[in-house]
Amino acid sequence: MFNLIRTVIAFAFTWCLFYGRIVEPFLILMCLGLTVFLYYFGRHQHSQALSIDLLAQKSRLKNINPTLKFWTLIALLIISVASRNVFTGVFLIMTMLILAVFAGGLKLHYYMHVLTLPVSFLLIGALALLFEVSVEPRGIINLNVFGLWLCVTANAQIETTLIVSRAFGAVSCLFVLSLTTPMPNIIGVLRRARCPDIFIDLMYLIYRYIFILLSLHHQMHNAAKSRLGFRDYRTSLRSTGGIYSKLLVRSYQIGSKNFDAMESRCYDSGIKFLEQPKKVTGAHLSFFLVFVLVSLFLSLLPL
Repeated sequence: MFNLIRTVIAFAFTWCLFYGRIVEPFLILMCLGLTVFLYYFGRHQHSQALSIDLLAQKSRLKNINPTLKFWTLIALLIISVASRNVFTGVFLIMTMLILAVFAGGLKLHYYMHVLTLPVSFLLIGALALLFEVSVEPRGIINLNVFGLWLCVTANAQIETTLIVSRAFGAVSCLFVLSLTTPMPNIIGVLRRARCPDIFIDLMYLIYRYIFILLSLHHQMHNAAKSRLGFRDYRTSLRSTGGIYSKLLVRSYQIGSKNFDAMESRCYDSGIKFLEQPKKVTGAHLSFFLVFVLVSLFLSLLPL
């Protein structure tokens, strides 16, 4: 159901964003392409919870120096957010796809699958930015709602396109960082940057338990489904409530056991990871430097 709602919102957003700027036959094809993309990859399921860290361990880019990679991608994220045009966002979206899939060896459907959720949130937020409330019709698209008009103006389309390109470019940078850099390496970079140990420990534990709870939820859902726990609406509500109440209890139990295990191993502060040093090669340094400079140049171009 959520997947269907998401595809409808995607179609409406794309139509409103480009209406009047693109010929209608091509616009219809574009809307249908985006909705098919979100519907297919949004419903793609795996046998267990998709672990981003597992994908990072398999990436061919994991052997690049994590400090160089981390700060380069953070710099690109800042450039994307501060850019003055859509070219930077589009450039980063395409290059991050190439880096993750073709250079990193990640399967395309995995990359698209992890992107569907942030794309959905971006589209919902952008749809709200598109519309303005007015007492009279004054836009390209005008909808009468209880005596008021919801209008989509040309300026709103331009501003929303810029915001979406900025956000999507930044999200792409974050996903490439997480999909090509194992969590222990990211923690090592943060520790060398003098980040407090308490923040690093909390970040790692929260990150780890997200996937533990996802896997536990997946098991509970399958168990309820195999017992016809979702055969009708009433039963589905009861099964869903039971799953989440038990999930809350299990999360406390797992957290308590984990804390006992850490205490028994003389934990005081700072979760330590064994890291293998990775050299900064001239080729990697040159590539990332050119990458940042090209992105910075694009960000300074007028809209």
